[in-house]
Amino acid sequence: MPHIEGKDQEPQLFRESKEQQQGEENREEEAGRGPARSQVSSPSVATSSANRQLMMLEGKSGPFSSLDSSIDILKKRAQELIENINESRQKDHALMTNFRDSLKIKVSDLTEKLEERMYQIYNHHNKIIQEKLQEFTQKMAKISHLETELKQVCHTVENVYKDLCVQPEATISEEEQTHKDGEC
Repeated sequence: MPHIEGKDQEPQLFRESKEQQQGEENREEEAGRGPARSQVSSPSVATSSANRQLMMLEGKSGPFSSLDSSIDILKKRAQELIENINESRQKDHALMTNFRDSLKIKVSDLTEKLEERMYQIYNHHNKIIQEKLQEFTQKMAKISHLETELKQVCHTVENVYKDLCVQPEATISEEEQTHKDGEC
């Protein structure tokens, strides 16, 4: 903020020197010396006269000239501030755009890594599942084989049982037949 105060003081100092210059010129004219004498008397008076003429050429004269210059300075300063704000906003926008792009790249890279890791896990699980399915298939084949053997054993037992059951009836029939024959 010291920079701003310096600019605000500059018009005030310029205004004071103008007022002093105008006061001196009025006194000289009253004394009858005129403006020609003021140009010769001192360099500060000559400079102030040149400043007055310059201001008249620019369309600024009188006590409002310092006010006009202060307003112009304020307008310029306000314009500079607006331009600084706009530049700052453009920089912020560029920063956010770069941040967004960088974040997109990082998220994309992370997603690819995650996807690769996921596929590695899938492959690992697929191997385990494949091994278990292979074991299951082998066990089911063994069970099927055992089931076939069990059916054969059952069929054999059934045949043996039938043979055992048929033979006693035959012997009983023969004994009855013999017994009946013995009665006769």
